[in-house]
Amino acid sequence: MRGRVHQVSVSKGGVPKMPVPRAAVSATGLSGDAQNDTKHHGGPERAVCLFSLDVIERLRGEGHPIAPGSVGENLTITGIDWSTVAPGGRFEFEGGVVLEVSSYTKPCSTIRDSFAGLEFKRILQDAHPGESRVYTRVITPGPIAPGAWVTYRAPATTP
Repeated sequence: MRGRVHQVSVSKGGVPKMPVPRAAVSATGLSGDAQNDTKHHGGPERAVCLFSLDVIERLRGEGHPIAPGSVGENLTITGIDWSTVAPGGRFEFEGGVVLEVSSYTKPCSTIRDSFAGLEFKRILQDAHPGESRVYTRVITPGPIAPGAWVTYRAPATTP
């Protein structure tokens, strides 16, 4: 399944993360990006957070004031069927970066302003499957920029 990077976002800590024209991806995340709460965010298993522009647009249609970067994702992706994204799946980006989904994120109250009625649990995987952000580990580091092609390979299923 193929899509594109819509936005690359970083912050000095917290949300929203703001768009940048490019970033270097390393084992610990994107250059220029930091987290206020390193107990729950960041580190090698949560190096890069991804979310779907298509899900963001559906949420806007429900009346939520969400926007790319407002819920803390580093990469906003378009054109990938987000319901197929799961731990073990891999995102392979034009230019060589490879990220592997390590887990679904657990939304916290710091993103509440992106939701009508402050309902930040609207993107909780258990309650709304296929509409969660995901954390990834870095398999292959390198540069990344908006407009880059990305291929998603779902995890192999076990019989």
